[in-house]
Amino acid sequence: MQKKRNGQEPSIAPGMDDAEELDRDATEAEIEAGDYTSVTTLSWDEVDPSDD
Repeated sequence: MQKKRNGQEPSIAPGMDDAEELDRDATEAEIEAGDYTSVTTLSWDEVDPSDD
C-alpha cells in the first residue's frame, strides 16, 4: 500500500500536549467521519544482553 506524499513532514501544533492528544482514542463520530489517524508506538529495549 503506497501512501500519498505531499512534501510535508508530520507536525504537531506548538503548545499541544503530545502524549495526551496522541493517546486519546477517536470518538465514534470521528471514526464515522474518517477523521482519525492510526498511531503506532515503538519502544527500544535498553536492557543489556547477558554474556552467557
